[in-house]
Amino acid sequence: MRVLLIATYELGRQPFGLASPAAWLRARGVEVTCVDTSREALGEQVIREADLIAFHVPMHTATRLAIELVGPVRELNSRAHLCFYGLYAPVNEAYLRKLGVQTILGGEFEQGLASLARRLETGAGNGEQREPVISLERQNFLAPDRSGFLPLERYARLTLPNGEELLAGYTEASRGCKHLCRHCPIVPVYDGVFRVIPREIVIEDIRRQVAAGAAHITFGDADFFNGVGHALPIIAAFHREFPGVTYDATIKIEHLLKHREHLGTLRETGCLFVTSAVESIDDAVLEKLAKNHTRADFVEVIRACRDAGLALQPTFVPFTPWTTRGLFCELLDFIGEHQLIESVAPIQLAIRLLIPAGSRLLDLDEIRGWVGEFDDSALAYPWKHSDADVDQLCSELQALVNNCEKMKLSRAQTFARMVEMARRAAGLPIAAANPLAIVGVRPGIPHLSEPWYCCAEPSGEQLAAIEELRKRIPRGAAFV
Repeated sequence: MRVLLIATYELGRQPFGLASPAAWLRARGVEVTCVDTSREALGEQVIREADLIAFHVPMHTATRLAIELVGPVRELNSRAHLCFYGLYAPVNEAYLRKLGVQTILGGEFEQGLASLARRLETGAGNGEQREPVISLERQNFLAPDRSGFLPLERYARLTLPNGEELLAGYTEASRGCKHLCRHCPIVPVYDGVFRVIPREIVIEDIRRQVAAGAAHITFGDADFFNGVGHALPIIAAFHREFPGVTYDATIKIEHLLKHREHLGTLRETGCLFVTSAVESIDDAVLEKLAKNHTRADFVEVIRACRDAGLALQPTFVPFTPWTTRGLFCELLDFIGEHQLIESVAPIQLAIRLLIPAGSRLLDLDEIRGWVGEFDDSALAYPWKHSDADVDQLCSELQALVNNCEKMKLSRAQTFARMVEMARRAAGLPIAAANPLAIVGVRPGIPHLSEPWYCCAEPSGEQLAAIEELRKRIPRGAAFV
């Protein structure tokens, strides 16, 4: 039995979503090949030999890239069973079935993949899907198997303020989320459920990555403090065994406030920064997104993290149907006034809200009135802002960020240009020296070389990657 697991895009990380099921399948005697097409070519021979080809789709962009490969893969191997698994598989089930995908697995997918492989091997696999499309059953996890993966040198790195780069690993201590933020892609699948991965499995995964050269680990949980009683023993054990290895985690503003007494513990155990999905500084927008925090809460978290000596990396979805040009300028002013310029990746200020299939944003009458029919090619509900100039500003900012990145401008330099562009679009005066980019700059914080974000439409760079793959497929150049 030969299984091909394919990842197309996982934010520059070595794909946990391949390593975990690979362990389950290999433990059952299955021959597994893992390919990350964001970092390596997909070989024709490995496609032809596979009995089961499964695409991991944890993100919107990953799903769009995977869909581009379905046709070519099917042409090379018409007998292989096709499977999509991950967050974006069940919400796009109807469209994926039209493409000929036979099995869809969401939620806790490892057991489903193992069951599918077993059925295929016994000759009972090509009929109707027997595994649940969404499974939230508790699983007996195995340590992820990263054998055969490209080395960590090929993936995103941790960049320190002095310019030094360290090899970075990635693991997960939990799945799902207790919260029901309307724009979050986790909610349609997990619906408020979260599942923990045993401490010894998490530590073993870290141990193997440190042995492979990792000097920093990202905990990729939707919210590391969903189960604070689970997270704290993990970081304590982690720091005891690897006192020189640092880490980062994602934690909600709500939880940073609720558990502020543990911020010092994070710093003392090697946490370099915490990512938090702030999304907006407008309380009305935050309420519509069901974020369960306010602008004042965000300000308090900024203060608490600084008091604890812990770097905060806020992320945003600044362009929504409720955004105005004035509100966007207010966000930039806020970032400057609170000295967050070096803490915010520029792309975070050019993100447009994504409304995928299953989104709870559709619970809002106003959203249903704004969106068009679901666009299969974009895997999202299209929407236009009532002020076309806001959409234009978003597009121009994305282009600006891409250009500044190519020019290797600093975050402060890019921010200064964004301020100028936004204030001009809003008809506001532009300070000649742009004081926000001078007074508002604190020392840089450590950050990963590929910015973290979700709940957003693909950036121009990602769309270009999709288009490039689309161009290559008819010529057969997508395979070697």
